[in-house]
Amino acid sequence: MAQAEARHILVDSEELCIELKEKIENGEDFADVAKEHSSCPSGASGGGLGSFGPGAMVPEFDKVVFTAPINEVQGPVKTQFGYHLLEVTSRDD
Repeated sequence: MAQAEARHILVDSEELCIELKEKIENGEDFADVAKEHSSCPSGASGGGLGSFGPGAMVPEFDKVVFTAPINEVQGPVKTQFGYHLLEVTSRDD
């Protein structure tokens, strides 16, 4: 079964999500942005979610995590929790 490692940033607005994505694309460190802005407890550790397989996260996450290019920030991704930036850091298909 496929396994992936990913990190994310969770915020409550699409506008903030887009603004943070632009900061990361312009050179700010993903982990630093997560620590400062993410409302998820994982933000304290740079947004890291560890290793997981399909079905462990909400469907909107799975769709991105198991198809997106590695080390490329994706988002905004809307879930029932808010808006996420996602970065797949590794995946074995």
